[in-house]
Amino acid sequence: MAISVYEVVTERILASLLDKGVVPWRMPWRTQGGCNMPRNLQSGKNYRGVNVLLLGCMGFSDPRWCSYKQAVAKGGQVRKGEKSTPVIFWKVLDKKGGKPGEKSFILRYYNVFNVSQCDWAEPLPSLTVDAPAPTFDPIEECERIVLSYKTIPAIDHGGSRACYMPAFDRVCMPAKESFSKREEYYSVLFHELTHSTGHESRLNRDGIMNPIRFGSHDYSFEELVAECGAAFLCAQAGIIDSTLDNSVAYIQDWAKKLKSEPKWIVEAASKAAKAADYIFPPPAVKEEESEEEAA
Repeated sequence: MAISVYEVVTERILASLLDKGVVPWRMPWRTQGGCNMPRNLQSGKNYRGVNVLLLGCMGFSDPRWCSYKQAVAKGGQVRKGEKSTPVIFWKVLDKKGGKPGEKSFILRYYNVFNVSQCDWAEPLPSLTVDAPAPTFDPIEECERIVLSYKTIPAIDHGGSRACYMPAFDRVCMPAKESFSKREEYYSVLFHELTHSTGHESRLNRDGIMNPIRFGSHDYSFEELVAECGAAFLCAQAGIIDSTLDNSVAYIQDWAKKLKSEPKWIVEAASKAAKAADYIFPPPAVKEEESEEEAA
């Protein structure tokens, strides 16, 4: 039996995971001002380490953050009902009972708010840069795949998040022009569309229809399904070479259990293949061709 394109892509993903180890995942779209790195409003310095993830996943288009006191000092006021986000830091102290100059490190945290959660007496300086407005050149084969999805959910473009909302059966995507490469736009879109196949009106997949906790086994497994599905559809569109490295990095970031459970990705790939076929149905095989193959 001929090896399917899905099997080829799965083997490439597995080989990349083994060969490359942890690859830094890149968020392939730009936020306001063209900078994805969250920064402190007062100091202008970028946050580091896990704080980049803590702040970056909150979905705000403005990368600037401040504490309550910093907001007030700059003539701002946090709006009632807005929730803070914790950031962590290591406080350096002289070690009690230690040698002269010996230090100890204590983990501390404080809460910050995105500047868009605040009202400002004077508008903050814009982060937009003077540059020609970006344009987006659609990829014909990718568009054909999207159009083949007969029960495709609504797709909203704008903002800084890419996600699928099962309760509303709706996909949210950043603006097409905000992506660094058009291939990455379609890879992210295919990821979210793969999630949408899990809706109860389609494949009714557990990872979508059952309540799942962020970071849990079911959450990570569904992310594996979605990213494998995206890779399969990218392969069908002929753009896999431009997107595979980022897919591998994303998979490794979510699936820490791959080392102890290497079959996990194969199981996810099986569900992803069903999702990809649901979005982009394979051509029907003529009866005489199937008989010939069976001979």
